[in-house]
Amino acid sequence: MRTLNVALGARAYPIHIGPGLLQRVDLVAAHLRTPRVTIVSNTVVAPLYLDAFVASLEKAGIGVTPIVLPDGEAHKNAATLDTIYDHLLAERCDRTMTVVALGGGVIGDLAGYAAATYQRGVPFIQVPTTLLAQVDSSVGGKTGINHPRGKNMIGAFWQPQLVLADTDTLKTLPDRELSAGLAEVIKYGLIRDLPFLDWLEANMDRLLAREADALSHAIERSCANKAEVVAADELEMAKEGGRALLNLGHTFGHAIETGVGYGEWLHGEAVAAGTVMAADLSRRLGWLSRDDFERAVALLAKAGLPTRSPELGTDRYLDLMSHDKKVIAGRLRLVLLKRLGEAVTYGEAAPGDIRAAIESCCG
Repeated sequence: MRTLNVALGARAYPIHIGPGLLQRVDLVAAHLRTPRVTIVSNTVVAPLYLDAFVASLEKAGIGVTPIVLPDGEAHKNAATLDTIYDHLLAERCDRTMTVVALGGGVIGDLAGYAAATYQRGVPFIQVPTTLLAQVDSSVGGKTGINHPRGKNMIGAFWQPQLVLADTDTLKTLPDRELSAGLAEVIKYGLIRDLPFLDWLEANMDRLLAREADALSHAIERSCANKAEVVAADELEMAKEGGRALLNLGHTFGHAIETGVGYGEWLHGEAVAAGTVMAADLSRRLGWLSRDDFERAVALLAKAGLPTRSPELGTDRYLDLMSHDKKVIAGRLRLVLLKRLGEAVTYGEAAPGDIRAAIESCCG
């Protein structure tokens, strides 16, 4: 087991990474106010892991009430959130009960937002079971739901007490989901960790083959990068850079997810295609060379990710992007690449260049 720490003062918490951690009930018990948890999972993950996890907790004297939700981004909405509230109220859960998210990013976001808002906040633990959740969405405290007009537009910052990333759960992950997680892994190399980018190019085949050592290294390096950024700018308030840099490709990517319908593209797939758009715009601004642009695209493609975006129409892209959370006073601020390994937030890109980047990367 490898352990990292997210340094947030009184809200600091550990990230444990390794095999067999679903059986390590002691790691969970150490962070409970009372021996009672509600586990939120979904119809894909629950048949694989829920019964064994519940049995381990109950054997340790921890009371468990599970709730199993439908799977998929299409259900990350207010109606599903109400289902969680209904369950918590029916079970008479109080403020000392801990909500545990057992699943991927959608479950983590839903359960986390429920924990942030139920009785004005109850403790929360992340047990991510997808690569994307283990390297990104489970760390940092962003929780929320989608709205028909925009992805993740309703939510709260609510830090977990613990992140328990059992790498054994990746053995059952579909290949498409594995690739989607690699989009967020590659992101860290592109925005701030050039040596990691070099390592990913040399080891992508090992990651796709699910070699345990390679996956553990990628997860740990990704979490270390995110933990450092979150500790410095927890609420994404920095005027330049800061936590917003973690959103490389996300403004374009969220437009894809909303435009095609939630769940049609996986989040990581949309981020990959959005990253190509951001890299293309960076090239048009004179920051990336053609070789560096092609290097980034080649790595995403090698990971099995899409590098072309769906044809939504440029005006539709721009309309959807105008709802992005990084829009300030009507100005769209994009995360772009000054060079490989260095990202910036930038609000001065010419509309014509943005249009050209979108149009050249679609189809």
